[in-house]
Amino acid sequence: MAALFISDLHLDPQLPATVDACLRLLRGPAADYPALYILGDLFEYWIGDDAPAQALAPVLDALAALAARGTALTVMHGNRDFLLGDDFARRCGCRLVADDQLLECIGGVPSLLLHGDTLCTDDIDYQRFRASARDPAWQADFLARPLAERRAIVQGLRDKSRAAMRDKQAQIMDVNADAVAAAMREHGVRRLIHGHTHRPALHRFTLDGDAAERCVLGDWRADGAMLARCDENGALELFRWR
Repeated sequence: MAALFISDLHLDPQLPATVDACLRLLRGPAADYPALYILGDLFEYWIGDDAPAQALAPVLDALAALAARGTALTVMHGNRDFLLGDDFARRCGCRLVADDQLLECIGGVPSLLLHGDTLCTDDIDYQRFRASARDPAWQADFLARPLAERRAIVQGLRDKSRAAMRDKQAQIMDVNADAVAAAMREHGVRRLIHGHTHRPALHRFTLDGDAAERCVLGDWRADGAMLARCDENGALELFRWR
């Protein structure tokens, strides 16, 4: 089965050009693929399914229309939109999955799909925050707060994240090679597809004597929409679309 992969769109009403690019993909070329995988950070932030998202409603409608035409949609939680829930999934007609790992056979090739943040094990501060934010008690407490308070909390976290990124060395925010190898060994795969790091590339290497590849998807705000596609024969290609 052929498939299309995207991640890190970071859709935000304040960035209408990126929203428009997403809509053009969903209403056009995406329908040519039996499956579309969105590997996290579809949205810049998501404070709960109950929060009004009028400016982003066309994206939700386009996802639902694509699913209705027969494309199998899989949306993975990212580090920005890990609060996407069942109401979102029902509205869009998608399968919603956690961002830690998803094993799929695509084009006949066993493939491990991740958002990618779990591979950045050198970023100790981020991994500590991630563990807290994925705790069901933390999420229940957050979602119980008024919308205005949730927005203020998220804005504070975004500001803190930007400040932290300025002070961190680039390699700390990239994947750890040992973490990559361990994840692939654990699942018995030689193909890994992920986003998060905003370093689009197709890395080919050797793992335990076997040929392996790691495909990194791009940040739509900076990389001009770097996507990946896999044909029915299993050939994987990273390409730019806008």
